[in-house]
Amino acid sequence: MTTVSERISQSAFDGSRLRVVLLLDLYDGAQKEFLEVYERLRSQVSSVPGHISDELCQSIENPSQWLITSEWESASPFLAWVSSEEHVKTVQPLHGCVRDTRSLRFSVLQETAGQGSKSPATGVPDTIGGGLRAAPRRGDGVVRHALTFTVKPGSEAAVAELLAGYTSPRARVDENTLLRRSSVFMHGNRVVRAMEVEGDLVAALRHVALQPEVRALEEAINPYLEQDRDLADPDSARVFFTRAALPVVHRVAAGGDEPEGLGRHALFYPAKKGCGTALARLLAGQDEAAADDPANPIAGSTIFQRDDIVVRLLDMRGPIDARPALALGIEGGHKAAVLARLLDEAKDGVLASDEEVARCLGRSAMRLITDRRTPDPS
Repeated sequence: MTTVSERISQSAFDGSRLRVVLLLDLYDGAQKEFLEVYERLRSQVSSVPGHISDELCQSIENPSQWLITSEWESASPFLAWVSSEEHVKTVQPLHGCVRDTRSLRFSVLQETAGQGSKSPATGVPDTIGGGLRAAPRRGDGVVRHALTFTVKPGSEAAVAELLAGYTSPRARVDENTLLRRSSVFMHGNRVVRAMEVEGDLVAALRHVALQPEVRALEEAINPYLEQDRDLADPDSARVFFTRAALPVVHRVAAGGDEPEGLGRHALFYPAKKGCGTALARLLAGQDEAAADDPANPIAGSTIFQRDDIVVRLLDMRGPIDARPALALGIEGGHKAAVLARLLDEAKDGVLASDEEVARCLGRSAMRLITDRRTPDPS
């Protein structure tokens, strides 16, 4: 029998297999084109490291609805691929024949064999396969999502003013979905926008994109972006937001009500080329180990990662520099040395002393531009 931890947690690093479910609604008459595109896509995806298999299914109730499922060795290789330029180019032809899509991602918890493989002791079909997670994780009903992009050097002050001063969109999306919190940070010319949604993330993102306040903000920011985009062009907007997506790879927090007086902080870790996943995994291990310590001032930690961009969002009691190594995610053992090897050497060197750790924390700290919360509807 499986048990559920009391901690709130999610992770791409637990080693369990990943099942990805992609729901598609085709345009009328687009079936032939879709099948041709799928054949090319299937051939390309099969060579991606970590990919195990995929299946194409058609609804028996509505033939315009299709389902693509794929299985991966773990979440990490899938997230690396789905955030890559290769993925953007691979799926681009799908947009011409698909009216709507929805992607769902699940870790494989248990797998049951067929009737021919029963336990001699119980007569119940055995669970099979490797890469299964031993126990379910406990959630809090909140989905976290982030975007990151860079603005032209010299425009940081103007962009910060725009991001701090815009009017918040309506928080209630529908009866089941609510925008709970939105936080914006900057580090140099990099912007990170983190959102917390209770309910359906896709519905929330579509709702936000349609709000006049947000559309006005996006148009005002456009001239300052390093990557050009045309929000009037669906393909241009889709490519921009795909490239800007910063997925959650790890989250851990104590269960129960959120303590009063928490401060929100964000840290930016510039990883060496190819070291982003290893760096995020290092930080995740630190946060997991510290989560059960009642003296730990960090009430919640969320790690976002795409390629070599790693951002760690902290909700904590007291000043962030009270325990620099803990705040940086390297308290105990030889973690400081490991972090130094994973970070961009030109910026961080060797973290051999408490003073160097404190300076690294200062360099990593992002500037909070705005943090907006929706009052508890209850």
